[in-house]
Amino acid sequence: MHYPRIFRLVTRSLAAVALPLLLASSPAVRAQDTHLVSPSQMQQQVQSATAARQQNIESLNQFLATPAAQKAMKDAKIDPAQVKNAVPTLSNAELASLSARAAHAQSQFAAGGLTTLALALIIIAVVLIILLAAYH
Repeated sequence: MHYPRIFRLVTRSLAAVALPLLLASSPAVRAQDTHLVSPSQMQQQVQSATAARQQNIESLNQFLATPAAQKAMKDAKIDPAQVKNAVPTLSNAELASLSARAAHAQSQFAAGGLTTLALALIIIAVVLIILLAAYH
């Protein structure tokens, strides 16, 4: 009668030790220790995002420095320095969107698709979006 009881005790003890060891060596548990993105890939993505952000800031600042933009801001009594200081505070998405819109407006104006008044209205709209996004 003691044999089955000892056998059960030993079996339970082995199971208590063996089960965690088996689970710890399973591929699912080991996969949790690995990263989905390597540190070098993450660094590369951060550098790429930083470069894109800087390019969008420069593009937007160049657009706002054009004579047409300076005149539109002067006519609307908007301080160009305040707008320039607000540009870097925009989110990446806001910067990308406004930079693309500014580039599109410039190319349309250069191609004769926009009048000076239409360009001035677009500039004022872009400036107002910058100021609203930066200060709210």
